[in-house]
Amino acid sequence: MNPTAISNQRLWLRSPLAILSDNADGGIVIEGTTIVEKVPSGATPSTPVDSVFDASNHVVIPGLINTHHHFFQTFTRAHPLALNKPLFPWLEALYKVWKNFTPEAFQLATRLAYVELLLSGCTTAADHHYIFPRGMEDSVDAQVDEALSLGVRAVVTRGSMSVRQGDLTPQDLSQEEDVILADCERVLGRYHDRREGAMIQIGLSPCSPFNATKDLMRATASLADKYDCRLHTHLGETLDELAFCLANFNQRPVDYLEDVGWMSSRTWIAHGIHFNDDEVNRLGRAGVGVCHCPGSNMVLASGRCRTCELEAAGSPIGLGVDGSASNDSSNLMEAVRHALMLNRLTYGAEQVTHLDALRWATEGSAACLGRSDIGQIAVGKQADLALFKLDELRFAGSHDPLAALVLCGAHRADRVMVAGRWVAEDGQVKNVDTERLQATCADLAKRLFANA
Repeated sequence: MNPTAISNQRLWLRSPLAILSDNADGGIVIEGTTIVEKVPSGATPSTPVDSVFDASNHVVIPGLINTHHHFFQTFTRAHPLALNKPLFPWLEALYKVWKNFTPEAFQLATRLAYVELLLSGCTTAADHHYIFPRGMEDSVDAQVDEALSLGVRAVVTRGSMSVRQGDLTPQDLSQEEDVILADCERVLGRYHDRREGAMIQIGLSPCSPFNATKDLMRATASLADKYDCRLHTHLGETLDELAFCLANFNQRPVDYLEDVGWMSSRTWIAHGIHFNDDEVNRLGRAGVGVCHCPGSNMVLASGRCRTCELEAAGSPIGLGVDGSASNDSSNLMEAVRHALMLNRLTYGAEQVTHLDALRWATEGSAACLGRSDIGQIAVGKQADLALFKLDELRFAGSHDPLAALVLCGAHRADRVMVAGRWVAEDGQVKNVDTERLQATCADLAKRLFANA
């Protein structure tokens, strides 16, 4: 779906029950892909509109933005080999399973993840795909095709693993560095759109310090400069990673990041847990973004991200559901609630509000991706919106509509708009048979991965 092909008809989203925007109680006006007017309470649009949508039963928020995921993992959720394990043993168990991936399985896993994310109110999804077993060399192309088909805005990061440290980075999931870099250039040249309102962008994302060489990290940074794209990797996720970096590089992870030329505002990292005060300040000064993954961090018992200190130091803070096999969910609204609860446990009830958690999932995530055109309901921003109803039992007796979304645990958006188009209506993604998708994915996952 090309946003340039959308007509310039004007739609008034009228009188929402609540809206995450100042001075827009009367709604917003959308023209083409863009928000062009915020309507105050009791007012009408300044110029005529072509159509009106009555939002009086909806809570309207900016579309949520997911900044870290591994779509392929949707097919290995709650896998018995990986249950109740921390990160390194978890990886060792699942690498043996993931080698069975096929192009068909990956295509379906990607579709499943996008659909789940859309239904949770997510309008922009960044995926970190780093496994390339034989036959899956065109994985980035598959993800782009699925995103365009569904109408979701996507940042597809071309991940990689090049170092083979025994069983932790198996050879049949890794690639040679010249192959990795050549494909990075191919997909950047073919898909990366730097324009405002871009539907598809490409990032570069060697997996982590323990399965990418410094040469690959430095070459990737050079490509990012050449093509003006973002850089992404796992960093500071576990104490095992810290021990690995000290043993193999005689550096802590942040020193490693600086050494390979990644300490810049072009970079956003996943997890960002195990940093000392000096490292928090260094990351903030450099403008390195941090994707907070509360669900995964709790499932794997990795630790707590120092969100408030990092944000105060200057790092954008975004949210991610992380891989479905370390969170077992692709629900970004659920991650907003997890972020609120976990960070209140860390900082206190007065220090982190539902509005902070929603801000991380919208404005903060947009900043991590280097996007100034999404993440807010404001004039000139892209019309990416999630509309929720409060007509479920979980909301009965609630009072503040925006707080209810987070505190009462909203799970499914009623409507989702991306670039001025409705891509989900009445709790269903358009042109997707979710029952058939669920059945097909469940069957294929069992055939390929249940006994791996």
